[in-house]
Amino acid sequence: MDLLLSAYSLIVGTIIPFLFVLTIVVFFHELGHFAVARWCNIKVDAFSVGFGREIFGRTDKKGTRWKLCLIPLGGYVKFAGDENAASVPNRELIAQMSEEDRKTAFIAKPVWQRAAVVAAGPLANFLLAIVIFATLFMSYGKQGIQPVVEEVFAGRAAERGGLQAGDIIKEIDGREIHTFNELRQVVLMNANTPLVFDVDREGTPVTLTVTPDAREKEVFLGERQMAGDIGLRGSTDPQYVVRIKYGLFGALEEGARETYRIMDGTVSYIWGVITQRQSADQLGGPIRVAQISGQVAELGIMPLISLTAVLSVSIGLINLAPVPILDGGHLVFYAAEALRGKPLSERVQDVGFRIGLGLVLMLMVFVTWKDIVRLVSNNS
Repeated sequence: MDLLLSAYSLIVGTIIPFLFVLTIVVFFHELGHFAVARWCNIKVDAFSVGFGREIFGRTDKKGTRWKLCLIPLGGYVKFAGDENAASVPNRELIAQMSEEDRKTAFIAKPVWQRAAVVAAGPLANFLLAIVIFATLFMSYGKQGIQPVVEEVFAGRAAERGGLQAGDIIKEIDGREIHTFNELRQVVLMNANTPLVFDVDREGTPVTLTVTPDAREKEVFLGERQMAGDIGLRGSTDPQYVVRIKYGLFGALEEGARETYRIMDGTVSYIWGVITQRQSADQLGGPIRVAQISGQVAELGIMPLISLTAVLSVSIGLINLAPVPILDGGHLVFYAAEALRGKPLSERVQDVGFRIGLGLVLMLMVFVTWKDIVRLVSNNS
């Protein structure tokens, strides 16, 4: 009985929320590719959510097979002339096509159309995030505590940088800060990175440079990781509570800003990991995403939808990485083709795709290993 209850808890509490979030993000990513491909008169052979054996599907009047597959960790759109889900061209198949069919093959289209189709996937992810955030802001507004410093801890980064009790944080590195939570998010992602703070000190503008320390602290739902910390406490005085309601255009603008903040923070963090200024503790793979989805689902449907927006931004950014096999790698190839006036050689592209596949597999192994270590550590 205990085993059945555990299995039920795992399925309902973790797997279903994870699949809910991932399916929405993947569907809209592929829908971006699909919509622009149809606009460019490119034949789409398949639109798949998931990989592997088809569970069920249907073929529309234009010959596209819409299907749901057994392994729900991603998806793809397969165009006419593609060899596989990564849009590697099948040159033998293309050579055997009739002239009429070749006109609708992805590889036969001008480079700007191919680039537009590829870029549309990540763009759809960013637009999805903006719409989700805008809907939440328009429906519920935005609430938080103004970033007013109540106490600066002795010997910590805030004191070393010159922050004082009573300071009101206005901007960090040129980014407007409206709530203490926004301040916290910026600091968490920038351990050991100098940040320029613009503060209001009793009506006088003051500019300070504060370098967050790397400390183990709670970063999400009780989980502790190495992250940025400056050592201060914000005010909890009710007079500093702010709640902003938005109309349609204001909500869209704030949704775009929130999406940009996530993009900026993510890129800064990844660059910090690459340059070894940041710990890789916050990197995670499917296991980590599933874990977070289950934890957030316990808080309600709105937080889960908000997580969907955050994940959508992350998926869009990952796909824009200049790695062959990902959307960003294809865009690099197309940029080279536009500059040269002709495509890169088949050998160069094939080698690039093999290297890209290797890099993606290595990254997946790395983040999955970190997920497993984190899971074992948290349960020990």
